[in-house]
Amino acid sequence: MTMRPADLHAIPLFEGITEAHLAELIEGLERVTLAPGDVLFEAGTEPKHLWLLAAGEIALEQAGEVRFRLAPIAPIGELGALTGLYRNTRAVATEASELYRIGVVALLRFFESHGDVAFPFYHNLLKIVAQKVHRDAMRQGEMRANIIRTQKSMKELRDRVLEAEETPISRAVCETLDTLIEHNRRVHYMVTPAYALSTSVRLDAGVLIPVSAMSDRYLELVSLPDAKLGDEVSFVLVIPNGEIPVSGKVRQAGEGAVLVELDLLIDEYAKRLSEHLTRVQMLDFVV
Repeated sequence: MTMRPADLHAIPLFEGITEAHLAELIEGLERVTLAPGDVLFEAGTEPKHLWLLAAGEIALEQAGEVRFRLAPIAPIGELGALTGLYRNTRAVATEASELYRIGVVALLRFFESHGDVAFPFYHNLLKIVAQKVHRDAMRQGEMRANIIRTQKSMKELRDRVLEAEETPISRAVCETLDTLIEHNRRVHYMVTPAYALSTSVRLDAGVLIPVSAMSDRYLELVSLPDAKLGDEVSFVLVIPNGEIPVSGKVRQAGEGAVLVELDLLIDEYAKRLSEHLTRVQMLDFVV
């Protein structure tokens, strides 16, 4: 199948771009054919191309399950290709398929020399992302409301159990409810620091190790030399507006991640950590 400018106009990403400019972009596309079962890319890999499905079908898989089946004409992995985000799905052809691709570097060079194409393209991309963020925010709002209702119900149930005569079963129920209530508190959820709010820990030797996720109780580090399960550790948490000395115990130690449970902080440091977490969490919240 020959890709035409009119075909691209069916894709929201190319809305508002003239056919003449789309024809120039198409000239830079490379045609690729896949047989059933061929893998387009694997989850966790770095995006190298922007892909366009022209014929056939591509299945996007997560954890071995098919999440979506793409039919022509459709872009594949456009957000990752333009932002450098690693693939979070596996893409595989379910039937004989025809695709067109352009390398990320070649695409950026095309945009540099065609600013009148780059602006509407990125404007369209921003609209698509904004709509996705809005939908995600609505779903998160519904989940948050469900958690609040669940928390309230569990507290009421715990109070009723406490008011009744104590039994071995009631004691176990109360302990379970207390654990669940505490676990569901928002401040305990792990968040990923954004680049602008980069967070790391500094070891005694002066080495900086990035923090990949954090909460008020845990730090997930990308690595920690010689860390073993149960080790007591201490270092300085480096945040954009200061430093916080922390200590804790290694709860998980493996390739690519070390989880440290933090010891209690003095009030001054706990407040500073809470303020930093609020800034990080705000980047996931749409005002």
